[in-house]
Amino acid sequence: SRFLARFLVKMAADNAVLSRLEQKGAEADQVIEYLKQQVALLKEKAILQASLREEKKLRVENAKLKKEIEGLKQELIEAEIRNGVKQIAVPSDRTISSASFSNDVPQPTAVVSSPGSKDQIKVEDEEKKKKEKVEKKGEKKEKKQQPAAGSSDAKPVDVSRLDLRVGCIITAEKHPDADTLYVEQVDVGEASPRTVVSGLVKHIPLEKMQNRMAIMLCNLKPAKMRGVVSHAMVMCASSPEKVEILAPPPGAVPGDRITFEGFLGDPDKELNPKKKIWEQIQPDLHTNEQCVATYKGVPFEVKGKGICRAETMANSGIK
Repeated sequence: SRFLARFLVKMAADNAVLSRLEQKGAEADQVIEYLKQQVALLKEKAILQASLREEKKLRVENAKLKKEIEGLKQELIEAEIRNGVKQIAVPSDRTISSASFSNDVPQPTAVVSSPGSKDQIKVEDEEKKKKEKVEKKGEKKEKKQQPAAGSSDAKPVDVSRLDLRVGCIITAEKHPDADTLYVEQVDVGEASPRTVVSGLVKHIPLEKMQNRMAIMLCNLKPAKMRGVVSHAMVMCASSPEKVEILAPPPGAVPGDRITFEGFLGDPDKELNPKKKIWEQIQPDLHTNEQCVATYKGVPFEVKGKGICRAETMANSGIK
């Protein structure tokens, strides 16, 4: 009986140990299952994070591409406008229109602007700005063409615009690069002589060009003639066959002003070649039957000293 009791006690102890082992085994199974779940969650989380990173990257690239497309689209619109292509708005899927019908009577339709209509508005704004720019340019051009009060363009186009003076050709020599031109140094009453280039070689001998009194047009724009800048023009009676230098009256000195009765006013500082003032006046310059130089019949005159004339050429043009 003692043996049986010990056996029973031992069995009870073994059962307790076995029970604890089974309990530990169950707990271990739970831990393993939990760990499996955690591993699965970590895998899902890693996949999700990778997906989010990829999605973010794709969104950035998509936004960049969208911006580039918008830029190219705008460049295309501007190029078409420059080339005169009319822009027509294309309705998009986002154009929302609502219409209600009651008793077969059409009701007002509300339309929400779409990207297409925005493009049309943008194009219309650009066309409007372009039109305003052209109109402003036209207004500026008109203002520019209208002579300002007191400006040289407001003055009448007549001989008073010309700065005609008595001059003395101090020296003259052949142009180094042109057989038909003289290069002269002319005193016109200024601090230093002016260089003048004249095409008189075929008409007046070189010796007769030295120390000679003449009438000079002094407010033409300086012009380069075969490399030499000319600052005035020698006034001559001229025909296809003959040319004579106009002579001032006796007693005239370099710098004396040539005047015309009835044509008052100060000459332009410099004639504007674009206005063609000299070209408009020159056809009315002639010598009369007495070889007197005139503008519309009014003599070239040095006040208090006399009139200017050609030596022998009557009824000839002057230039």
